[in-house]
Amino acid sequence: MGYHNTTHPEFLDDGSKARATKNNQFNDISQQEFAPDRVTSDLFPTLWKPQTVQYPYERLEDMEPWLFVPGNYNGRIGVIWETCTACKLCVSACPNDCLHMTTELRVDVLDGADGEHGGLGAELEVGGYAAQLIPEVAENIDDFNHVTAHADTPDQWRFAEVLDLSGDTATVRWNDSGMEQEIEQSDLFVADDQIVSGRIDLGRCMFCGLCMEACGFTSFFMTNEYDGMSGFTRQDLWFDASRTRVLPSVHQEAVDAELAKRANKERDKRAKKAAKAKAAAEEGA
Repeated sequence: MGYHNTTHPEFLDDGSKARATKNNQFNDISQQEFAPDRVTSDLFPTLWKPQTVQYPYERLEDMEPWLFVPGNYNGRIGVIWETCTACKLCVSACPNDCLHMTTELRVDVLDGADGEHGGLGAELEVGGYAAQLIPEVAENIDDFNHVTAHADTPDQWRFAEVLDLSGDTATVRWNDSGMEQEIEQSDLFVADDQIVSGRIDLGRCMFCGLCMEACGFTSFFMTNEYDGMSGFTRQDLWFDASRTRVLPSVHQEAVDAELAKRANKERDKRAKKAAKAKAAAEEGA
């Protein structure tokens, strides 16, 4: 018998099978009543030491799912770039100097908001940047599993420079093709080239989580990805922004809280500006 009383003939020879059968009563979970070192695991209430997980034939997320509750395990660093404010507290907090940040075109969480927080973000400006959702990517992006994909997170945005604004349309030049196009402003989101992103050197990372603790804007998380972080050279461990990105939907509750905080701050700012303008108008009347 193998891990959790399962049989794995592909890597058990006759001698191993005989030994496992001889000690089967010790591995029978139903015969165990108390487990002081595993009280949080429903799958493994046993006093006996488990057999080694036969990776990659067995997956840790299947054997010990309790580890994969957010916050229970420090795996690869993941960043929600949409909520990042470029404060660089994470860079200052990192003891191993494995975070290297730069600016890149992104869509801020407030600029991409709809519903009750819609319309509180920045507005399109000539000379600024805009973004458009890529429909085929946006439809399937929630199915992307960053823990097992070991690949760049799909980018659902296409970026462009705003050349002209006229009525309800905008003339833009797409960054990926250099082509100019006139498009409805309602189909565009404001993009910001000051949102920080960058490279994380996982060869230097010790997974301490200090960057996550230093972040005050719910941008940094320690993901549950434990493999896919190896290579034949040190350069293979340099993960760019697309590889370290975590989708907002993975931590939607935290992102929504940050969005509400920024929306309330913007409402207060606009209210003060309106009150100041009203007072100035009354003084001039």
